[in-house]
Parts: sequence; C-alpha cells; structure tokens
Amino acid sequence: MQCKALRDSAEEIQKYDVAYFMVSVDTLEDNTAFAEENHASFPVLANPEKDMVEAYGALMPVGFANRWTYYIGADGVILKIDKETDPATAGEDMARIMGELGFPRI
Repeated sequence: MQCKALRDSAEEIQKYDVAYFMVSVDTLEDNTAFAEENHASFPVLANPEKDMVEAYGALMPVGFANRWTYYIGADGVILKIDKETDPATAGEDMARIMGELGFPRI
C-alpha cells in the first residue's frame, strides 16, 4: 500500500528537488520483484544485512524495518522522522511535509 501511495503521488513529490526511495531488509531479488509488481517509480533498496536500517534506529526487535519516513536535507542533516507514517497516504503526506519543511522546488 505504501509503495502504491508513493507511486501515485510521484508527480507531486517530484516537484521538489529531492531523491526518494524505500529501504527494505529483504533481498535485492525480492525487492526488484516487489518494485516491478507494484510499478514503483522510485528505487526500492535492499539491506538484508540490516546494518543501515539498524544505524538509522529503524530496526524492530523482530528483525523488520519500521515504516518510518526520514526527511534529510541536502547537507545530510535529518530534519524530521515521521514515525507515524500512514501507508495509505504516504505519498500525499510526503509532498505536504516536504513543503512544510521548505524543501526546494524544481
């Protein structure tokens, strides 16, 4: 649902000068199939080692990644972590929050 919400909001998201992607602890092969099946218009990155997900504090004790959205400025500073990401409205929410945070528009 979250992947589709981001895909469906791609036009609004891409009005901002940003790179966006999803990260999963699944394998590259599983993520590639998932991205193709859901017609993702953005990269779905694989982190089966879970080191990056853990470094961002998003690894749940059961070994899955939390569905959090990180907003990171061009300088690498984390501006906001949305820990209440709603998969159904993730794309709309992302575009709105980027506007609120002052992300540059294209």
